[in-house]
Amino acid sequence: MDARQAAHAVNDYVIAYRRDIHRHPELSMKEFRTTDRICEELDKMGVSYRRMEPTGVLAEVKGGKGPGKTVLLRGDIDALPVQEETGLDFASETPGCMHACGHDTHNAMLMGAVKCFHEHKDEFAGTVKFIFQPSEETGEGARAMIAGGCLEGVDYMFGTHISSQVELGHIEACPGPMHASAFWFKIKITGMSSHGADPYHGRDAAVAGSAVVMALQDMVAREYSPMDPMVVTVGDIHAPGRFNIIPGEYRMEGTIRTFSREINATLEDTLNRIAKGVAGAYRCEAEVELIEVAEVNINNEEAYEIGRKAAEKIVPGCVDLAHPQMGGEDFAYYTPYVKANFFTLGARLPDAEGKIYPMHHGKVLFDERAFEIGVALYIQSALDALEA
Repeated sequence: MDARQAAHAVNDYVIAYRRDIHRHPELSMKEFRTTDRICEELDKMGVSYRRMEPTGVLAEVKGGKGPGKTVLLRGDIDALPVQEETGLDFASETPGCMHACGHDTHNAMLMGAVKCFHEHKDEFAGTVKFIFQPSEETGEGARAMIAGGCLEGVDYMFGTHISSQVELGHIEACPGPMHASAFWFKIKITGMSSHGADPYHGRDAAVAGSAVVMALQDMVAREYSPMDPMVVTVGDIHAPGRFNIIPGEYRMEGTIRTFSREINATLEDTLNRIAKGVAGAYRCEAEVELIEVAEVNINNEEAYEIGRKAAEKIVPGCVDLAHPQMGGEDFAYYTPYVKANFFTLGARLPDAEGKIYPMHHGKVLFDERAFEIGVALYIQSALDALEA
């Protein structure tokens, strides 16, 4: 099978299917219509699949040339709680929900790859599996699919994420860590409210909480080596009260990103020590909750090399060595169990005013010309891995 020709042949189908999915976005673990549509398309093709619970699909195509290796291709399917502002003819019809991270395109490109492998099944040996994975945004989907047995018998795995920031026609990847781990923390500071005119009668949770926010920034500079990149962000702060009331409660939520599984193992103890110690200095108490959203996404060197060579066949001279990214990706949960590689696919598209918007923005756009490249990349990576 010629990957580029096969992808070109299904390109109109991929675009039409993606636009339908884009019109009807669904949040993580609620992708019921999306899963129905995936199953509908697979039924039309006659491709065997297993519907996962509560959402998601695992499909497979067996090559007609006999048994061989097994390669798994993954695309995620969930949307975000973002109001779409693109003005596209196929914009989201669901208020407050949008495919602002491009998972609709991953779904569509993977479906295009399914169609190509099914139509050319007599041309290869081995098995290609396809994961239409739910809930990447919350970090639940990959773990659910693994628990459902998606990795059984798999030799290699490949995934792709489209990018509104990377130039159209370019593909990026790197060996080793590619995406940081992502942790979500919640800290509640409890003091005692009092009249704003007499703060000494209370225990000011806002002052204590503000001190905790500042102390958390010192984790990067004073707790860990500068050779280990880290980001600590407090993104949500809330202290209920009134202009003349000393708040008795202060809540914050934030995220921590690192490339070190060793550091990750220490984060809960470090957060507790800082939050409780600083709060205690202000006669307040602190409660800490740390939630793992995604582990460090590490590309296997062998799978990376297969993927890099495959990408060069698709877009010669446009395959770039990626810089590790602080953004999280739950593809990371597959990587300890299988030789895997993850790509970034360029699809930069300025709007009518020449502006380029990032993922998770209500005006983000993706160039549909990238889809043919993405489908071909899925196909070529799988074909080369089957023959590795």
